[in-house]
Amino acid sequence: MNRQQRMHLYDIQNRAYTEGTVEQINDQWIFFDEETEEAAMLEDFVQQEIEIFRMNRWKKGILNEAGKIRIGNELIMLRDNDLVRIRKHLIYSLERLLDGINDDAFFQFVTTLNSLNFSIFDCIYCYNHLSFLSDEHRKDGVNFMVFDNQDEICNVQHHFCYYEKINDRFEFTINTGKRLIIEKLIS
Repeated sequence: MNRQQRMHLYDIQNRAYTEGTVEQINDQWIFFDEETEEAAMLEDFVQQEIEIFRMNRWKKGILNEAGKIRIGNELIMLRDNDLVRIRKHLIYSLERLLDGINDDAFFQFVTTLNSLNFSIFDCIYCYNHLSFLSDEHRKDGVNFMVFDNQDEICNVQHHFCYYEKINDRFEFTINTGKRLIIEKLIS
């Protein structure tokens, strides 16, 4: 699995974007979150990935400045009530953890989480013990993650041992009592 395939898994995650509309009020662009109905200054998202819904499809670009989206060589001007979605950011410690595990463990973890109706973007807490062991020859310990999809809570323990063999075990526990364990061992 290469970086592009990993990024594709990120792109297809549920709740990877905050969706809403934009309006220009008093010469300032305001973003209205469709889900929470909260308003935010669009300029707070400058230089971030943003998608605009035009001609019955999403067009991906970068917000250059409030009111202008660069899509390739084209500069698109926003209009009042345009539907846009802004890419959410992962919790930094989770992002580092996902970057630090091998491709098989990454794929198994993400697809299992998705099968339980959770997204990596549902993460509300991540303790990444692995990041503290970067200089160690033998790396073992446990990482803790909590996910909230607004219907259920999922706690994940990632037990790892990277020494002569690579061992990743993920224990998923949902607040309903459902539990699932997956393990990947590479010799």
